[in-house]
Amino acid sequence: MKEISLGSSVYELVTAHPEIQHVLFDLGLKDIQTPGMLTTVGRYMTIPKGAKMKKVDLQVIIDQLEQLGFTIKE
Repeated sequence: MKEISLGSSVYELVTAHPEIQHVLFDLGLKDIQTPGMLTTVGRYMTIPKGAKMKKVDLQVIIDQLEQLGFTIKE
């Protein structure tokens, strides 16, 4: 299983596991695919911060990532 930390930046997570980008986009974090956003804002944005900003239930994101075989470290 692949382990990811919710304290890591979105940029770090997507760089290590590109498939995460599609999951986050599909769950409502649409800005992740806007050109330049991942390399700028993504460097300090975490999944919990992004979920709160976009009013997406963090548990839904965690559940989806776990279904894809990720172990979540909080």
